[in-house]
Amino acid sequence: MRNTTRTLLAAALVLGVAAGPAVLPAGAAPVPAATATASSADAALAAAIAGLPSKDATAALVRVGGTEGTWQGSAGVHDLRSNRPADPGARFRAGSVTKVFTAAVALQLAGEGRIDLDRTARSYLPELIPAAYGEVTVRQLLNHTHGIPAADLPGETVEEWYANRFVTHDPRDLVRSATSQPREFAPGEKQHYLNIGYTIAGLIVERVTGDSYEHQVRARILRPLGLRDTYFPGASPRIEGRHNHGYQRMLLDDGTTGLRDVTVWGPTDGWAAGDLISTTADLERFTNALFAGHVVRGPLLEEMFTLPKVPDLNSGDPAAYSVGLSMKKLGGREVWGKTGGRWGYNTAIASTRDGSRTLVYSVNATDAKGQDMNKVALHLMLATYGLPSK
Repeated sequence: MRNTTRTLLAAALVLGVAAGPAVLPAGAAPVPAATATASSADAALAAAIAGLPSKDATAALVRVGGTEGTWQGSAGVHDLRSNRPADPGARFRAGSVTKVFTAAVALQLAGEGRIDLDRTARSYLPELIPAAYGEVTVRQLLNHTHGIPAADLPGETVEEWYANRFVTHDPRDLVRSATSQPREFAPGEKQHYLNIGYTIAGLIVERVTGDSYEHQVRARILRPLGLRDTYFPGASPRIEGRHNHGYQRMLLDDGTTGLRDVTVWGPTDGWAAGDLISTTADLERFTNALFAGHVVRGPLLEEMFTLPKVPDLNSGDPAAYSVGLSMKKLGGREVWGKTGGRWGYNTAIASTRDGSRTLVYSVNATDAKGQDMNKVALHLMLATYGLPSK
């Protein structure tokens, strides 16, 4: 959930004009009669995904839940060749929503006394974290106040990244690349949202458990919650099972700009920060369990709802990211959650603290890593929670 108040406000004006009757768009999954309502929120949700595929997205899968009412919908196409309706039960790349799972496992291990949030990362990984970053703590890794810059990855444009999409990255090499550079700021002084802190956190999970990061997430979260459609792809660039195709607008081989199918793309640059594959049903179940205190228990859960009192490195605004989550004030209340972006796919989980209103979506965005939040995703967030609070 990016710090996009200006963009949210602009999109809210568009949404207000676009909202239409509460009719599901072509290809949308029908809402069960027991849960369907004729509220303006339902109409806005339906309007948010109407007209797909469009220049902004080729498909969208949405689940809204909580005590305030439920709504489910899907729109768009499975792929642009067949134009078959989008599969509402499809798997997709969840991107940085992976960080919520990583944070939850780290907090579980903290509750067991196996990880100390105030202990330095170097004390766990002395051979990997240099002395220049010797003061960075585990908590600072998880709330993005560590000051470690991003790792260098090949390419500077989407076309170059596409050409390198099958390059395999080792997480330790990513850490070495990042920590060989000067720090962005002293640990704990500012916040800068990056993947590298969660890459290091995943390696710490492996060090203290003597087990793979992936198996720890499966054993601690996926199996207990019955998240059968959620998995880690390893080095495989493909999405297993049912999935809708993802597309990215870029320069094509003939010199024109258009949409390229980017469904098959190596995920190893993300790892513990962004390689999870899931479904909206699984992520909704995870969100409900997390906010109800069934994943991280006791006082440690408050780490996920505590923002560090430091400014953002780039904007100077108050920090918006906690351990695993982020917060945006919408409709006069705090909404906590996490967005994620992989090429062809934008994902989000969100909820009020009391779980009265939850949102999970997957939007097959045509510019999933653009500077601004995808318009379809923005409209879904606003339709669910309302305008940003001033």
